[in-house]
Formats: sequence, C-alpha cells, structure tokens
Amino acid sequence: MKRKRHTLEVWGDFACFTRPEAKVERMSYPVITPSAARGIFDAIYWKPDDDFYWQIEKIEVLNLPRYIGLRRNEVKNKADNESTILGWASGKNQPEPLYADATGEEAKGRTQRQTMALKNVRYRLVASMWSRRNRPLDAQEAQFERRARQGKCIYQPYFGCREFPAYFTTELSSATPVPLDMQLGWMLYDVFDLAATGHNQSRASISLFEATIRQGILEVPEYSSNLVRKAQAVA
Repeated sequence: MKRKRHTLEVWGDFACFTRPEAKVERMSYPVITPSAARGIFDAIYWKPDDDFYWQIEKIEVLNLPRYIGLRRNEVKNKADNESTILGWASGKNQPEPLYADATGEEAKGRTQRQTMALKNVRYRLVASMWSRRNRPLDAQEAQFERRARQGKCIYQPYFGCREFPAYFTTELSSATPVPLDMQLGWMLYDVFDLAATGHNQSRASISLFEATIRQGILEVPEYSSNLVRKAQAVA
C-alpha cells in the first residue's frame, strides 16, 4: 500500500535524546531518535480511538550536532498513584508539590544531574500514517495537514525533555542536510509496540535499530522490518 508522506521542519534551542546506556547521567544521541520524532507528530495529531500510528521514514539533519553541558535539579520522587493525581485534579485533595529547586528539608527530594544536551538543533522529518487495522485514513490525513499548517498542537512538542520545546512548520526552508556521515550503532527506536492494538498499546516494549547517518540523512526502517530488534512487551 502506498502511503502519503508528511514532512515537518522542526527546530529548537536545546534537545536531549538520552542514550539508555548512559544510565543516570543524561547523554544525548547526536541526532533525534525515531520515538522523539514520532512524539512531535503525535503532539500535532493523534487519537487513541483512531487506531493508527506514525511511522517515521526519514530524518534530515539540517544543523551539525553541537553539545552543551548542563547541570539541572531533578526530583527523585513521583506522585504515589493515579488516584492521588485524580484527587488533586478534582479538588478533593490538596496537591503536594515535588520541589526541584528547594532548600532545607524539602531539598532531600532533589538531585543534581549532569546533562550533555544538543544546542541549536534543526531537522526535517518525514513520516506517514499507518493503520493498525488496514483501514483508510483519508480523514485523519486531512486533519493532520490542516492542524500542522495552522500551527496547532495538542500539547507543546518537545525535544526529549519537556523543558526543551520544539517548534514546527510545514513551510520547508531551502536548507539542505549537513555533510555528515556517522555510525551511531544501536539506537533506541521506540519504547512502545507501535503495531499493538487495544490496551496493549500502553505497554512498554523497547526496540532498537542500527542507525547510520549518510550525508546528513538518517533512513529509518519500518517498525515491522527485521532490521528493528524488538523485546517482549512488559506488563
């Protein structure tokens, strides 16, 4: 089946696409991962009942990767459970803040971590909609195009961390991919099973692929491809 391709140009001041092998210290891949790129398309248009997923096909690197070291305060704790958060949202309980920048007793829930982030990033992302049930997606394609053209999004897209906002446009510049060739080794493909249906969509399922940038372009294999190594879903 021939699928329609959608292209966005995205940019931002900072980005961090954390390498999982770096453990607690955040070390970014030199280029955006397919899962982070998918998240930008999801932020513009995605509905769980539409039963489709975004397949990233190609990533063009428009600015050379440049790193910057940042030290940030992060919280070590998280809200107890979903019912606690729903109680805060409904006003039944008083919210209990988690402090990332505090002194005294409150500072015990804080930790400082080093981040090797990217700065001044710009990419051209190419993706297509894939139906999980082999259904036509003409209406969804039209809605995405309209929203993207008008700059609308469900939430602010971001580059790996929510404090690093991503901006997007469908009006593509004349910029060409940078002259960069790089073997990236195993790269995170996604953290969910993109082909799963129903409640299985929310289960964690790590996948990886061998990533290579050729003349500033990262070609992304289809999720169903044997080039993508997949793990068993985790309940």
